[in-house]
Amino acid sequence: MKLPTEDLIQSASRGDGIAVDQLLERYLPGLEAFIRLRQGKMLRAKESAADLVQSVCREVLEHIDRFQYRGEIQFKHWLYVTALRKIANRAEYYRAEKRDAAREVGSLRSAGSAGSVAPEQILECYGSVVTPSRAFEAREELARIESAFEELPEDYREVILLSKFVGLSHAEIATEMGRSDTAVRTLLSRALARLAGILEKREGGGSATTSKAK
Repeated sequence: MKLPTEDLIQSASRGDGIAVDQLLERYLPGLEAFIRLRQGKMLRAKESAADLVQSVCREVLEHIDRFQYRGEIQFKHWLYVTALRKIANRAEYYRAEKRDAAREVGSLRSAGSAGSVAPEQILECYGSVVTPSRAFEAREELARIESAFEELPEDYREVILLSKFVGLSHAEIATEMGRSDTAVRTLLSRALARLAGILEKREGGGSATTSKAK
């Protein structure tokens, strides 16, 4: 029987290894999908999404005993905020270091690698935003969707992630982004339409479509 997230968190906070494994298994695909869409070109060239996922998971598990469960949406928000902080910190590190990219190429894994999560699982998570095309192999479709997502303005990317991945309501997103409820609805609709347009153009007028805004 599938245990509620609250029960898994409570057990994990007491050091239950099985609960930890089940908790990570439940949220790992969504977390990696979120990170792949949010990390950007520069960080993707330096560090794999799988490595960032592992780093986020370590940080979350280290502080799981401090987490007060108030619903699954709130837990996902905490998880993804941790991921955003990790992404920002790593991006700042690489910008500050100004490392020679050529010197690092040999030690990096393929940027297209889905790491510990199968490409099909990542695409399933992307299904909350777009309908993946069947005309492409899974890894090609991942790259196509992620590249299209990077073309969106920052506020478009943010509203899509908050709505479709974190699962916040329009009112909650309005608070996060400092906008009105109506403005968020309009922004999300335009963001999804823009993403669909980019994908359709790349597919030559194919059938890639976005999921409806909540």
